[in-house]
Amino acid sequence: MGNVPVVLLLGVTGQLGKLIAQKMRNDKSITLRVCARDDNKLSKLRSEFEQAVKLDLDDPSTFESALKGVDRVFLLTGYTFAMVTQSKTFVDAARKAKVKHFVQLGVFTPEFDCTDPHFAWHQMIQVYIKHSEIPWTFLHPNVFMQNLTGSFGLVKNGKVRWWCGDKPCGWVALEDVADAAAKILTEGEKIHASKEYWFSSEVHTLTEVARVLSDVAGHTIQADPRKPEQVFDDMGMDERYADPYFIGVKEFCQQVVDGRMSYIGTVRDDMKLLFNRPGLSLRDWAKLHKEELIEGAVSNRAAVR
Repeated sequence: MGNVPVVLLLGVTGQLGKLIAQKMRNDKSITLRVCARDDNKLSKLRSEFEQAVKLDLDDPSTFESALKGVDRVFLLTGYTFAMVTQSKTFVDAARKAKVKHFVQLGVFTPEFDCTDPHFAWHQMIQVYIKHSEIPWTFLHPNVFMQNLTGSFGLVKNGKVRWWCGDKPCGWVALEDVADAAAKILTEGEKIHASKEYWFSSEVHTLTEVARVLSDVAGHTIQADPRKPEQVFDDMGMDERYADPYFIGVKEFCQQVVDGRMSYIGTVRDDMKLLFNRPGLSLRDWAKLHKEELIEGAVSNRAAVR
């Protein structure tokens, strides 16, 4: 391999990791190594990438072989409370493997005294990464525009719902975070060590989001501001048995509504630092995802009450 750094990319079977992999796979300045915990997914990755290894964040015995010869790592964990233990043990393994650069996907935490649980977990993980003495870079995205059409499915039945009422929130396109991560992982620690990058391209209330999406989709999408206490009913989950991560989601929404996390409604766009251009606007992102928006705008209208 010579002096070509090996980059281990976690999360490649998800939305963000897949976007990063697409941007890095043909870059000859690095060697890309992807991973998966599921054997079927791993088999598929091995047919698509030169290097694909088994890595299960819940099984530290898989860490050593996955990290062997790795110079840079992108850590992206699942959205469960397990992320705390996963991150701690993986950082320990990366330290043993003498990884030279650790890039972690965090959350939008510009103030240290945040009491939202899942935001606090990220803060604690980042403190631990700093303590490891591995050169690090942290990414801090605000609310992903992909939540509108992705797993949260905020656009549905001709409505866009959000549990922060109509409070202003900062939004960022997953495509921008992927661009940033790919650039940072390719350029490495000499340029990006000990730096934190923030991604909040535009601020919109839900009413404004609905107006932009309606305009782009060519169909009326109504704003449906919801209350934090409606999170679990709307997601079809029993709060008594929910993962603590989703308790954190409810708490996040409550703190945005009551003002404790009003900083979520701010623009902080480091795409300008990294690329000398602003992050994607909601309108431009919506144009890229127009078909998905139309599907959400027109599906199951008869079921709307």
